Amino acid sequence: MKDEIINRVASSVLVTFDLEDHYPQGPRQSLDISQWLLEGIILKEKDFREHINNHNWSAYEDAYVAIHCSTDAIIPGWAFMLVSLQLSTVAKKSVVGSLEDLETILFSEIISDLNISDYKDKPVIIKGCSNLPIPQNAYVLLAQKLQPVAKSIMYGEACSSVPLFKKRRI
Repeated sequence: MKDEIINRVASSVLVTFDLEDHYPQGPRQSLDISQWLLEGIILKEKDFREHINNHNWSAYEDAYVAIHCSTDAIIPGWAFMLVSLQLSTVAKKSVVGSLEDLETILFSEIISDLNISDYKDKPVIIKGCSNLPIPQNAYVLLAQKLQPVAKSIMYGEACSSVPLFKKRRI
């Protein structure tokens, strides 16, 4: 059996970490509060509260929502809090910022809660290619989380990875 092909990647001790496996399921939506401002720039509290009371919040059911203002209006902090409290009754989560900010916050929470004991003293590859919108910050946070326990950290695929970290022997 000299011609037998051996898959060394499959038989190696490498552990692959794919952030897509931890992607929170649910729609992502953006809520622009400029629509509730006078001429898109002036927040009149009475009118703002009226818009919030009359808004159809069911459109955000079980969604992750990024609250933002697309104009250069100066928005007081309470306005974002008021909107987020309304969303809390229907949405999975709401944050102030862009959709990318939303993904970064979601992954920050996920990575913070990860039990990484399975990666102790193992070579880990953080899978690089993804079909879902994984923010760059998620990869950075994951590498930092794994560094104290992993034997080594690489990025990419087992067949073509980039070495990032290797624990030194003492």
